[in-house]
This record gives sequence, C-alpha cells and structure tokens, in this order.
Amino acid sequence: MEPKDYVVLVRRSWLLITCLSLLGLLGGGAAALVVKPTYESEVQLFVAIQNSGTVQELQQGNTFSQARVQSYVKTVATPAVLQPVIDSLGLSETPLQLAQRIKATSDLNTVLISVTVEDPSPVQAAAIAQATGTSLNNVVDSLERSGKTSESPVKLSVVTPAVAPTLASSPNTKLSLGVGLLGGLIVGLGAAVLRQRMDSRIGGESDLRNITESPVLGRISFEQDAKNKPLITQIPGQSPRAESFRQLRTNLQFATVGQKSTAVLITSSLPGEGKTTTATNMAIALAQAGQSVVLVDADLRRPMVSEYLGLERNVGLTTVLVGSAELSDVLQPWGEENLYVVSSGRIPPNPSELLGSEAMVEIIKRLENTFDVVIIDSPPILPVTDASVLSQNVGGVILVVDSKSTTRMNVLKSLQSLTMVDAHVLGIVLNRLPIKGPDAYSYAYPAYAARSDEVMLESSFATKSRWAGGRRAATAERRPIAGPDVGVASEVTDPVFFDDVVENRTRSAAKFPGSPDQS
Repeated sequence: MEPKDYVVLVRRSWLLITCLSLLGLLGGGAAALVVKPTYESEVQLFVAIQNSGTVQELQQGNTFSQARVQSYVKTVATPAVLQPVIDSLGLSETPLQLAQRIKATSDLNTVLISVTVEDPSPVQAAAIAQATGTSLNNVVDSLERSGKTSESPVKLSVVTPAVAPTLASSPNTKLSLGVGLLGGLIVGLGAAVLRQRMDSRIGGESDLRNITESPVLGRISFEQDAKNKPLITQIPGQSPRAESFRQLRTNLQFATVGQKSTAVLITSSLPGEGKTTTATNMAIALAQAGQSVVLVDADLRRPMVSEYLGLERNVGLTTVLVGSAELSDVLQPWGEENLYVVSSGRIPPNPSELLGSEAMVEIIKRLENTFDVVIIDSPPILPVTDASVLSQNVGGVILVVDSKSTTRMNVLKSLQSLTMVDAHVLGIVLNRLPIKGPDAYSYAYPAYAARSDEVMLESSFATKSRWAGGRRAATAERRPIAGPDVGVASEVTDPVFFDDVVENRTRSAAKFPGSPDQS
C-alpha cells in the first residue's frame, strides 16, 4: 500500500479508530483506578575511605571505593542486610520477599549508593529504606575489618535520609492513560486494515486502481433525492450531480476520439447499480451540448428508460426487430434538445437472440449514420449474456460501478467477460459516490445559487407543470399526453404541443429514406 492508501484507510475508518482509541483511553484510566497505589522512598549513602594520607593515597582510595561500590550494591539484597531490617521493624516477610521490593543502584564513576523501597504505606516505605541503609553500613563495616580490633577502611554515610513520600509512584495515571490511548490506536488501525481486507466492495477510485487500469470516466455523486428525481433536468443545473454528468460528457468525448463507431453501450455488473439513470442522464447531457443523440433501451428484460422519461414502451426496439414497424416510427423525441429515444418495446422471450441478430446490427448502423451519438442501455453483464453480445457491435462499452455495493470480484468478472469478446472498454463510471469523505465526489466549482427570479420561475413550474410525453411543458397550461400507462393513440388536447410532436417526428422520418412516414 502506498502512503496515500493509508490516508484513505484512516479517513474511511476514522470512526472505528476513534472509538477504539477512546476505549483504550478508558481502559487505561480504569486500570489506574483499580491498581492499589504504591509509594517509593529512597535513601542515599556515600562510600568513603578512612585515611588522610598523600594525594596519591587519596586517589588510590577513591579508585578502591569505586571498585567496591558495585559489591555493596549486590550486598543490599542479601539476608545479612535485610534480616536485621525485618527484626528491627517487626516485618512478617522473609528476606527473599523483602528483596523483591528493594532496588539498589549506583551510577558509574561515583561512590554513591541509592536504595529504593516500595510499599503500600509511605511511612513504612521510608522506615524500611532508612533501616536498610543503616543495616548496610553495619554489614560493610564488619566485612571490611581485617581483625576484631582493627578499624574498617571503608565508611558508609547517609547523605540523603529517607522521607515518607506524599505522592504514589504507581499507578502513574498519565502513563496509564497514554499507554491505553496508544494501545487503542494500534488496535483501531489493525481493525481498520482487517476491515478493508475483508470488505471487498469498491469504495472509491483507489480500490479500482488496485484491480484494473481502465480509466475512470465519471464520478457520479449521490444525493438523497436521486430516487425521486433521477434526471438531471429535475435538479438545479449547478448541483454536484448535474455537474458530474457534464464532466462525464466531456471525458466521453475525449475517450471516443478516433473511434469509427459512435455507439456507446452502458452496462453494469449486477442490477441496481444505476446504469439506466447513467445512460439516460448522459444522453441528456450530450443533447444539451448541441449534439444529436439517440437513446436506445436495449434492456429487454427489465426496461426502465421509458418509465424515467415518461414515454410509450409497448412500441419500440423489439417492434422493429420483429419487422412490425420501421425505425422512424418508434423514434420518440424528448425534451427541447435534439434527443430521441427508442424504447424497449414489448419484452420478448428470447432477448439474447434478438440483440445478437443481423437486424440489431443494422439498426445500430442506421442510428450511427443519422445521429452524432448513440447511447445504448443494456442488461447487466454477469447475470445474462445480452451485454456481451451487444458489445461486439458498438464502438465502446462503459461499465457502471456502484460504490456502495459492487465488489471487486464482480468488477473483475465483468471486465474479463468484456475482454473475452474483444469489447472495447472505454472506462468505468463510479456511481453513488458520497458528497463527503475520502471517496467523495470532488466538485471543483462552486455551486452558485440560482437568481431569485429563476427560483420563482422554477417554483411556478413545479406547481403547474408536469412531464408530458417525455417533454417538459414550455408553459404551465400544457398537460401530459403520454406516459407509461398512456397509449400511442391517446387523445391530444393541446394543439400547440401536438404541432411540436408532429414537427419532430417529421424531421426524424426525413432522416430515414424509404420510411412509411415519407410515403
């Protein structure tokens, strides 16, 4: 993993890491409260040679003292020193048990000995330390005598007497809290790494980079009202979601430079990843840029384009494939831009055979010769073979990936399936990216608020206008004449709107020589 991957890891699991760190901090605090306090008292002794000779003799005596000091340090823990302490203070311990609570040290090149004693009672700790220093002086004095009447050449003097401490040496509350916090942080980071390894979902672009080199053409942000308002024409033009589709439009134009075929297939690994809304909004965005676009609903299993756009579904692609209608008859204009839609038609029992037929190839070619861009919405690639069949007859394929549910394995299988049929994968569209967080859609431009007059106009349209026949009424008085449950032969009550439809259908029919509309 690269350093930036760890940054993404921390940002994704910051809540888990924070909770475990706080838990460790609480654990350290609890441990500090549970542990019984212990006090330390220290006595310091000075080792000296008892002579008053020349300077040379003093230097030799100092060297002798330093050499003896380490031996005296070891002597502190012996029964010879500790048994008198136990007897004088009336302790109920053995010299071995008492030695575990006594620590004797000496710094190098010095003749100072420090004796530290631990005890639950501060007064008792000071008493044991002072008694140990006195006992050590007596033992050294007796050990260093050469005879019963001779004087010891070494003398130990107490330079720092033991005093009863006022603060406990342990537990160290600050240290316990620090260790608890550090331990919780380490556990949190470990849990975050484990969580990422076990979570196979595509969380963001960094996860895609680890499994494929296919470019990311678009990053579609997730908005709460996307279900109720799936089209970019239903949301403010400067919203992050609308801007993300405009960026996808720009990237698609660069990705298809030099391509002979202008047909683009939109698919996904599994249902519910947003391929239909992506195809529909991409077609709208291209049409808004001034291009002539046709959107083909080739999902002959669960068609949804006509439902989103409010168009007639029963007459469409399958009607043309079985020879019951001409292509110009099923072209339905939508919106005020140059956008036409070929709905799915009735759901057939053999979708794969129809989509792989010569008639389908001919339809794609005719649409490519007529429109600037052909957007085809197809079924998911893993459950059925429809998308693999169609991908061989288009200029490129775009794979839509849901950042909230799609797994790495599904993306790899989808890309492998497309590679096996020699499909040209233009790139990947990451859908439902969060607005905030490490995998958030980065919106580079400020979302300027609409002017007050635009807001008032939009509010007026929202209360008086409805989607009619795939076209938003230009005035508040227009009424819907077509929809998912309205037939082709529905009565038209708005002559102005009817004239627009007739004019658009006449223009589309003129693009296909020999169609019935010209006869």
